[in-house]
Amino acid sequence: MKNQQTIKELEKIANQLRQDIIKMLTEAGSGHSAGSLGLADIFSALYFQILNHNPKKPKWEKRDRLCLSNGHIAPVRYAAMARSGYFPVSELKKLRKLGSALQGHPSYLDMPALEHSSGPLGQGVSVAVGMALAAKLNQQEHYVYCITSDGEHDEGQLWEAVMAAAKYKLDNLIFIMDRNNIQIDGYTNQIMPLESLKAKYDAFNWHVIEIDGHNMEQIIDACEIAKTIKEKPTMIIAKTIPGKGVSFMENQWQWHGKVPSKQEAQKALAELNK
Repeated sequence: MKNQQTIKELEKIANQLRQDIIKMLTEAGSGHSAGSLGLADIFSALYFQILNHNPKKPKWEKRDRLCLSNGHIAPVRYAAMARSGYFPVSELKKLRKLGSALQGHPSYLDMPALEHSSGPLGQGVSVAVGMALAAKLNQQEHYVYCITSDGEHDEGQLWEAVMAAAKYKLDNLIFIMDRNNIQIDGYTNQIMPLESLKAKYDAFNWHVIEIDGHNMEQIIDACEIAKTIKEKPTMIIAKTIPGKGVSFMENQWQWHGKVPSKQEAQKALAELNK
């Protein structure tokens, strides 16, 4: 059983991240609401409990690497980075503004604390596989985490990377899939049915763990288990609710790439403040 005080603190941070996301997106007037809100618990756990990292030394050689393949949910990553000390929280209001480092899809050229730029879906997983293989070849002991969406599993290129990761027995590679069942133009089971994702990853010789992506203990436990697996990469399938925490957004695919109006933002923040 995890320290319950720690769990409660992580849950409070996740709620703060959701409030940050609503404010950022409303100020920007564009962006992706549903997935960003849905991953707040996972990013709270990553930045404040799981990752071995140092905000004061973002390029510290022994840091764990975190790749974001589904780059459109950048707001939650920016919020987690700001709250953990990578840059001032006040910078969050510059999301998607001209000249801002906080681009709509992350750019490592503008924000050196990022491992890579992301945007084209499916490609971030290949970057993560390459990083994990390089770490093995260089006899480095850090872990490579990769956040990936369920919708981007429509991409054939992604499965080539998954196959390569198994071939090279990359047990330093941990994927976390945002299994929220939506993509930009509908529900995944209508656009391109994906199940059984567990069976697919099993067949590709990955270790697979299925969790509730809003349960802090399960998130932390899954990552700890993943570190004990030898000679194969791990996929954590995190079942999440898109728009989590905001009643009128939850499970609605239309909020994938939509932002709240000022009135909707006030309602959302009122719910989160409870």
